[in-house]
Amino acid sequence: MIDPANLLAIVLMAVVTYLTRIGGYLLLRNRSLGPRAMAVLEAAPGCVLISLIAPVFVSDKPSDLIALALTVIAATRLPLLATVIVGVGSAALLRQLIA
Repeated sequence: MIDPANLLAIVLMAVVTYLTRIGGYLLLRNRSLGPRAMAVLEAAPGCVLISLIAPVFVSDKPSDLIALALTVIAATRLPLLATVIVGVGSAALLRQLIA
């Protein structure tokens, strides 16, 4: 059974994530954005991904460092979703194989 506090945290994170995603659409739906603003909005998902994997750069676990290297290689050749799948999958597999 899931601890109620953990379940509440998961639900609240999902709600906040959803609100931030639709908030941009609601606030900017009637506006015309310039090329500079569009470039910033297009770069945002990559920035979020980097902020999630940046702590791994200072990890002392070999499995995390190998998974990071595989993810960087995948990022140079694959689209974002495939890169995320490679990163998560390699991290999970390597953490099981290399303790």
